[in-house]
Amino acid sequence: MSDPRKRRPFVFWAAFLLFGVLFYWGAKQALIHPETPIPTAWNPLVPLSVQDPVTPVTQWKLTQAIADPALCREVLSNTAVFEARSDRIDTEQCHIRNRVLLSSVGNADISMLETRCAIALRLAMWEQHGLQPAARALLGAEISRIVHIGSYNCRPIRTTSGSTGRMSTHATADAVDIAGVILSDGRRISLLSDWEGEDASAAFLREAQATSCVWFKTSLGPEFNRLHADHFHLQNTGWGTCR
Repeated sequence: MSDPRKRRPFVFWAAFLLFGVLFYWGAKQALIHPETPIPTAWNPLVPLSVQDPVTPVTQWKLTQAIADPALCREVLSNTAVFEARSDRIDTEQCHIRNRVLLSSVGNADISMLETRCAIALRLAMWEQHGLQPAARALLGAEISRIVHIGSYNCRPIRTTSGSTGRMSTHATADAVDIAGVILSDGRRISLLSDWEGEDASAAFLREAQATSCVWFKTSLGPEFNRLHADHFHLQNTGWGTCR
């Protein structure tokens, strides 16, 4: 005759497993139910919306959107003006996958930018949650145009010592160079003219770079080296460099 005490661990773990399954099922139903009380910004099963407030799941949602070409374009379509184009493959090293021609993000126009959807979506997040709040707080105006100097460029990495043998992230449109902004009242803020100093324009540019580090994997500016004196180099890839 078996000892009832030996059956207790099995019963305990069986009950624990059943509870876990029921809890997971209940939590999932709460997330997917049409009348769920969970706000979309907090719901990991609802795709990213650029306009949603930032929460602990926002970066995860952004990563999921960037990894899925169709989802990236769908999310971008709710906050930007762009044309989806077929992939551009110039060489094995130089190409644009999930290519878009971007002409505005949020409330800011941008001269036609040929880039990847990933860069366009990161720009949209930066405009919504970094650039516009900083402009309103520090300059008392909205940003009407973001000024760039390109994304796709089939070239090696440049350094202060010359070119290297490695290809730049611009060769796959995994980066964009931002030179400044134009405000709704007509003022022009540029890194080349306004980075130095302690006025509101300089404060805005420093806040702009700080917030770019939230939405891009790499952000390089004037303090990185003299090659970046006139622009922020913002990448879709990297390990969090912010200089």
